[in-house]
Amino acid sequence: MTEPTFVMAGRDGVLVADGVAAAYPRLDDARAALATGECPMILGALPFDVSRPAALMSPTQIRRTDTLPDWTTTAMPAVRITETVPAPEEHRARIATALEQLRDPGSPLHKVVLARALHLVADAPIDPGAIISRLAEDASATTYFVDLTTAGESYAGTALVGASPELLVARRGDVVTCRPFAGSAPRSADPETDRANGAALADSAKNLHEHRLVVDQIRTALQPLCVDLDVAPTPELSSTSAVWHLNTPITARLRDSSTTALDLAVALHPTAAVGGVPTAEAVDLITELEGDRGFYAGAVGWCDERGDGTWVVSIRCAELSADRRVAVARSGGGIVAESDPDDEVAETNTKFRTILTALGVST
Repeated sequence: MTEPTFVMAGRDGVLVADGVAAAYPRLDDARAALATGECPMILGALPFDVSRPAALMSPTQIRRTDTLPDWTTTAMPAVRITETVPAPEEHRARIATALEQLRDPGSPLHKVVLARALHLVADAPIDPGAIISRLAEDASATTYFVDLTTAGESYAGTALVGASPELLVARRGDVVTCRPFAGSAPRSADPETDRANGAALADSAKNLHEHRLVVDQIRTALQPLCVDLDVAPTPELSSTSAVWHLNTPITARLRDSSTTALDLAVALHPTAAVGGVPTAEAVDLITELEGDRGFYAGAVGWCDERGDGTWVVSIRCAELSADRRVAVARSGGGIVAESDPDDEVAETNTKFRTILTALGVST
């Protein structure tokens, strides 16, 4: 069965798109196409660095369903990790570099999110349908698949697949909703240990500090665009199958009805949950230490001609090669002055579990 161009499955149902009627690697062109009514819907992925080409498109066909169609055509091949980039020791060294700045009274930096990658190789082509089906078993996350070809020649045939717990922004009429995540802890098969991990996260000064920086940044970004801004006074504890999270529900109403869901996503991205505080200084340090993240920690979603849409943060994901035999998964953690390098490495291991489990890699 032919792969779809785009899949997004979550609490609002399943959106599936096929084909490409128009490609929009330039973000401004996508926004203009929506503003002029050139296309009924734009969907796809934004890269972490929005100055780079996006994988945005107007599809030839869109369908909404309540359940995922069965695209799985082959059994999942054996998949193995071939390289860790950087090695854990180098990741600790990068964290130490960040901590020097975070603890320097003269530095403006308050938080930076540093990530590392796993390179994986399969014995045969990976069937994205099998990964999507496995990821979608966790109803607490939004499962997504995006053909990245429209981002340009270097992405031809590649795809991004993952399951994000984090809503960047949704717009329905004049109602705006965000649910930022920051602060995490591992789930455990032992119920008592699992409850203790969640309780410790909810009481962690380090994680509450990290989370507050994210919420404050989103509040600041929304204020020029929204009224009736309602930010929950304390974060909620939520979980996926692999990770406990702190999240804060945020709702507001648009000041101007012409502000689309895509406009809101661009205004908010990258949040401090994947970038840092202040944004510019954090992104500069990320670029210096990591290089180009591609579509990891970007955003995946859709926006229709009315301006309504949903965008999630593209985490817990892997980029698949055109031949579907290679995957690159990334995982990151927020570094603040109180961070411990060993804990931060462990956090990335915990966050890798979602995509590695879907790929059949033992963790």
